[in-house]
Amino acid sequence: MKAMVLRGPNTPFELTEVPDPVPGAGEAVARVLACGSGLTIQHVKAGRVRATFPRIIGHEIAAEIVAVGAGATGLAVGDGVTAYFYLNCGHCRWCLANLEPLCVNLAGNVGKECDGGYAEYIRLPAHVFLKLPEGLDYKAHPVEVGVVTDALATPYKVLRRARVKAGETVAVFGAGGGLGIHQVMLAKWARAHVVAVDVAADKFEACRKAGADEVVDASCSDVVEALLDLTRGAGVDVAIDYVSTSATLEAGARSLGRHGRLVTLGGAGQPFNLSSLDLLYKEQDILGSRYVTRVEVLETLELVARGELWPIVSDVRPLAEAEALHARVERGEVIGRAALRVA
Repeated sequence: MKAMVLRGPNTPFELTEVPDPVPGAGEAVARVLACGSGLTIQHVKAGRVRATFPRIIGHEIAAEIVAVGAGATGLAVGDGVTAYFYLNCGHCRWCLANLEPLCVNLAGNVGKECDGGYAEYIRLPAHVFLKLPEGLDYKAHPVEVGVVTDALATPYKVLRRARVKAGETVAVFGAGGGLGIHQVMLAKWARAHVVAVDVAADKFEACRKAGADEVVDASCSDVVEALLDLTRGAGVDVAIDYVSTSATLEAGARSLGRHGRLVTLGGAGQPFNLSSLDLLYKEQDILGSRYVTRVEVLETLELVARGELWPIVSDVRPLAEAEALHARVERGEVIGRAALRVA
């Protein structure tokens, strides 16, 4: 099969012929139609995230099962599938509680510790594949279906994690990024009043189209002051930080009102300072949100199948153009998400 192979960190892709995968016990193989090209996997390519090499990256797939190994259950040849990003065990207390991101036996990630979707076929443990819902036309829209598992499912989980309610004010830090712009979309879908915060003013129009009611240019204004002004001094109900530098986290915390919730999704992952008095007297919450559960992926796919949500994918290339596409992702030039058509 054809595959885009990385020989090491910060090296160019090599379009290479590699052996077709064969499923072992408890595994399945799927033919890949498309695979999303997000910043998560660009971090692997650029060497900012540790991985084993050589490696075929990519996990946001739309695919179709072509072979099922001995003992694998729940899948049949011809099933439309996507992949769960985490190689969770499926049997620890956290997996059994439907909290798979907290799996104590986590074996890594698809496309990082095992080969992923930048190839014509992908082999995974059968339980890592997720069947696509009926009514979702993955053959007509493989690119959009592929990116749902990250671009839409991640902000969908955040809505629950932050207990976002209709009418609340939600500030999204890093709103112009691939996840941030979809968080704007999901917050608006949840009937919140949405404020997009970013330093890239050229992405504000896209944020508005995605549902932002207000925008704050963090490159030329005091973010806390701007958010307090927009809320008439009350502060925002929820601040969602996809950047997570010390500066953005502290700004998000200081912009919170009574019973406000700050959610961090990693990003830079830097330490930051908080006011314990604000936490106490305003009864605020500081929350982390780590990827999504399998159920949340399936629920998000159902929303897409019903036509309630649809991801923003602005740059689609053939597999051979992966290097050029990743260069745009690295420079932050993509609106929404980018993806590769494989089949």
